[in-house]
Amino acid sequence: MAAPSKGCRVGIIQSSYIPWRGYFDMIGRCDVFVFLDSVQFTRRDWRTRNAIKTPNGSSWLSIPVKQKGNFHASIDSVIINDPNWAATHLRSIQGAYRRAEAYDAVYPILADAFAAIAHQNSLSAVNQHLTRALCEALEIKTPLLVDVDLIARASLDAADPTQRLIDLAKAAGGTSYLSGPSARSYLDEARFQDAGLEVEWMDYANSLIPYRQLWGDFVPAVSIIDPLLNLGFEATRATFQDRSHAA
Repeated sequence: MAAPSKGCRVGIIQSSYIPWRGYFDMIGRCDVFVFLDSVQFTRRDWRTRNAIKTPNGSSWLSIPVKQKGNFHASIDSVIINDPNWAATHLRSIQGAYRRAEAYDAVYPILADAFAAIAHQNSLSAVNQHLTRALCEALEIKTPLLVDVDLIARASLDAADPTQRLIDLAKAAGGTSYLSGPSARSYLDEARFQDAGLEVEWMDYANSLIPYRQLWGDFVPAVSIIDPLLNLGFEATRATFQDRSHAA
């Protein structure tokens, strides 16, 4: 990755299960990245699932979790409900990608990462571990921190969503906050500026550029493991923009 830009750019987002290419692109543009897992868990989203490409089209890999009767659980309190989920997902990945060009080089690294959390029952711990392992393999050097390690949970819970982000960015040593583009419609930039933080906007353009895939037309909305198994680590990393290109 390119050398850090002037100041300290901080990204803050919930952990996700084997996220898409853009998630790692965002991490690579940050000087510090914070997992925001003390916030409320939402069902049927990227926390518990992601897509792979198969001969029959996109297919979800979903982690089963316990949540019945606990609708206000934080992400970092959610417990996995099936001890065999990792082995099941690895079999699905093998079936979909064993013909992929980089399979022999990449799959063993994926298998090792999954093996390390096969008996872990914390959703947050699983997602964070897999993200860290893939960042290491991609040679993304950005420090990955956890929200509750920076600020006490009670203080995070007491803050409104905007103040929570401001406080975390400052606690991480930030001079700027890198936000996803979907927040343009509601993010209160003035509050960040009043706190001495510049707001920058993530540009996912490079994360949408087509690459060589198996099974027909290009599908962008898939997990990072799709480009990794098709292209390898170096070629996947080459699709990430330099961090200085944030808006």
